[in-house]
Amino acid sequence: MKTVFVLNGPNLNLLGLREPGIYGASTLQDVEQLCEQAAQRNGFALRFHQSNHEGELIGWLHEAGALRREGKLAGVVLNAAAYTHTSVALMDAIKGADVPVIELHISNVHAREAFRHHSYIAPVARAVMCGLGVQGYSLAIDAVAQCLHD
Repeated sequence: MKTVFVLNGPNLNLLGLREPGIYGASTLQDVEQLCEQAAQRNGFALRFHQSNHEGELIGWLHEAGALRREGKLAGVVLNAAAYTHTSVALMDAIKGADVPVIELHISNVHAREAFRHHSYIAPVARAVMCGLGVQGYSLAIDAVAQCLHD
């Protein structure tokens, strides 16, 4: 059974509390349950993580790369949150780990502040999904499964 990583960046531990008008009322625990259901539906094991620390996200991407080289990784769903717009280090980690990544955002970042329109992740991602609320996580896991068949 292949594994799908779902990695969440800074402040996503505040889902359900932080700006519910933008991010909705679901908590990160709700999102994890949604992802578990999507992973099971697609025959994947789930690794679900959140960190407010860039280096920890990079470590998980490196771990995903090692699993991919062993044939054990399906792909990564990455909601890098604010790091999307600032982190060359995450972009380099994705390239170095050579993992298929679906970049995900709960809100439509293109309908928000101008600084959110640029992504360092998008050029190295297999696809970018945004604006679908937390349901986007389930759809992104489905997209990982689809990428295996492409």
